Amino acid sequence: MREFVELRGASGATYRFRAWPESDHHTPTAGNFAVLAFEGQGVSIVGLGVCSDLSRAKQLSHDTLSASSGHLFTRLNVSRAVRDAEHDDLQAAEPAAKTLHHES
Repeated sequence: MREFVELRGASGATYRFRAWPESDHHTPTAGNFAVLAFEGQGVSIVGLGVCSDLSRAKQLSHDTLSASSGHLFTRLNVSRAVRDAEHDDLQAAEPAAKTLHHES
């Protein structure tokens, strides 16, 4: 599995996500998270989420992680407006992706 993955939104913008830390602990910083499945060189988005505390991302995506062969990735994003815009862009690019959590 890769440590970093770049996901492309419907707008064409790319967003870099990092694999969930091996220590199984994440800093309580706001951001986006994604459950990704890897097939050969390709990657597909299983689920997307937005939260104000990424240390909760694994708990929030537990059911999707358990039901798929997906891996959790996070992207730090302190600004709520930016988090929401990036989530919407990625969701538009991958409409089949499940919304795991979205704080407003």
